[in-house]
Amino acid sequence: MPKNKFQDVIFTIIMATIMVYGMVVYNVALNTGGVTGMTFVMALHELPIMVPVAFILEFFIVGKIAKMLAFTVVKPTDRPQVITYAISICICCIMCPVMSLIATFLFKEPSFGTWVETWAFNFPMAICWQMFYCGPLVRLIFRSIFREKKEA
Repeated sequence: MPKNKFQDVIFTIIMATIMVYGMVVYNVALNTGGVTGMTFVMALHELPIMVPVAFILEFFIVGKIAKMLAFTVVKPTDRPQVITYAISICICCIMCPVMSLIATFLFKEPSFGTWVETWAFNFPMAICWQMFYCGPLVRLIFRSIFREKKEA
C-alpha cells in the first residue's frame, strides 16, 4: 500500500491509532465488566501513551521482522491480498505479546502470570480486530487519502 516513507509513516500512524484504541476499549471493557458509553471515553486516556509506543515498535522494529517472517510463508508473486494478510498476522503475533507486556507494566500489577493472562485475552481479539475491522478500515482510509491516478 504505502509507496514511500511519508506514506508509510501516515499508514502506520493511522493503523497504530485505530488498532490501539480498539484494543484499549476491549481491555477497559474486560476490566470494568462490560461496555458502556464511558468505556470509550476511558479508553482515550491511554492513547497518548500507547499509540506512540505502538507506532515506534511497528515502524522501526516489528514491521521489518513481520515482513521477513511473512515471506517465509508467502512469495512475492502471491496475490497482494495474501501477502497483506500474512504480514498483518505476523505483526499481530509480535505486537500483541509486546504491547501486552508494556500494558501490564503500565496499568496492572506486573507479574509473569498477569502478562501471560493479558496476552492470552488480547491475542484472539487482536487478530480478529486486525483482520476483519481495523486492517480493512485503515486501508480504505489510506486509499482515500492517497488516491492513485488512473492511466488512460
